Amino acid sequence: MEEPINKGSRLENLKVIDASSDGQSVARIDNAVVFIEGGVPGDVVDVEVYRKKKKFFEARIVAFKEKSPDRIEPICSHFSICGGCKWQHMSYSKQLHYKQEQVEQALVRIGKIEIPSLLPIVGSRKTEYYRNRLEFTFSNKRWLTREEIGTDASASEDVLGFHVPGRFDKILDVKTCYLQDDLSNAIRNSVKDFCKEHGFAFFDVIALEGFMRNLIIRSTSTGEWMVTVVFHEDKVKERNLLMNHLKTQFPQITSLQYIINTKRNDTVFDLPVHLFSGRDYILEEMEGLKFKISAKSFYQTNSEQAYELYKITREFAGLNGKELVYDLYTGTGTIANFIARKAHHVVGIENVPVAIEDAKQNAKENSLQNTTFIAGDIKDTLTDEFVKIHGKPDVIITDPPRAGMHPDVVQKMIELNPEKIVYVSCNPSTQARDLALLNDQYKVCKVQPVDMFPHTTHVENVVLLKRRSDSDAL
Repeated sequence: MEEPINKGSRLENLKVIDASSDGQSVARIDNAVVFIEGGVPGDVVDVEVYRKKKKFFEARIVAFKEKSPDRIEPICSHFSICGGCKWQHMSYSKQLHYKQEQVEQALVRIGKIEIPSLLPIVGSRKTEYYRNRLEFTFSNKRWLTREEIGTDASASEDVLGFHVPGRFDKILDVKTCYLQDDLSNAIRNSVKDFCKEHGFAFFDVIALEGFMRNLIIRSTSTGEWMVTVVFHEDKVKERNLLMNHLKTQFPQITSLQYIINTKRNDTVFDLPVHLFSGRDYILEEMEGLKFKISAKSFYQTNSEQAYELYKITREFAGLNGKELVYDLYTGTGTIANFIARKAHHVVGIENVPVAIEDAKQNAKENSLQNTTFIAGDIKDTLTDEFVKIHGKPDVIITDPPRAGMHPDVVQKMIELNPEKIVYVSCNPSTQARDLALLNDQYKVCKVQPVDMFPHTTHVENVVLLKRRSDSDAL
């Protein structure tokens, strides 16, 4: 009789057969699923079980018997620790394969949606240095790797880097990150070294004390840079010392700002931003349209792929200049302003007032006269009275957060009965749930995945829905 599989059991010669949407790889043994850290489909491995659940096991690789042809060498020394690029050890073509599969499985299995063949996923031209925004955290406690635990290595060290997955109190000290232009590395390392040399206290999240808290670095495809330093204490002399250092050492910085955050959490959207030098915004550009990005603005973090995403959205909308378009969850109005030249009028709704102000400002800067932006919770704003004032839409574009749309919003969309709906999503699972609610009245006509974040498991997806005719009725 075979021994039962428990925590600490070694399982040999497992063939990795799949990759899950959370970055794990998948194998099977005795009809049970084994989720394996760091595997690539095609690997044959020995693993050690570290967690046992009723229907699955979680395990780590202890030996390779055969390596997958799709396995590549990660370029980042922090791979497998910071958790940011879980698929960096997998060929990019295979990453795209599994992202496409993730979209199809979500729509078919979760949404029970009858879909046409998926259009091939749009890959990213850049697979490194593609992000335009990174946020780093100061800490007086360093995350120890698994190899360092039990050695003389000390966690009591001032570091600047990323939160380790699942830990709010531990920071991985980042040497080189391949997500943003290398100037970002230079700025971060210079700030860390300067603060250490001058004895600035790095933040202690448990004791809630320390001077240096966060560093946010943004860039644009036009070559502009914004650096925002978040301090926990308002020390004028020390603050000016660091800010002048950045201004002198990095003339590339277009916008240098700071925030004082004395709260328990890192959220800064409710705090004032102070301009130290330059402008209080940076400029992004698409097709001659300029978009102002402030310290609190949301903008897609892969500028080049954002352009591809918006072009697909516009193409799916099929505008001829006569349509009234509602853009739900409009954010800073990027999609609304991008499509405005092709529409009669665009009405954008967003529940964050500061984002709506950015949207209005961007429309004004681009001399767009046919956009209207409204701040308010969409489920409460999208009323019969609202439609009476602004008109019944011919097309609805919706780009909700990861949680998807509120059921009341979906129901109101059905009542409005537009000819087309273009649904942009960063979460195929919640998108599939919402599509299922629309399925009786709307038919999925096109599905286009877009890879915004190479080496991660995340994927954007654009779906075109058209109102069903009597012949399409289910």
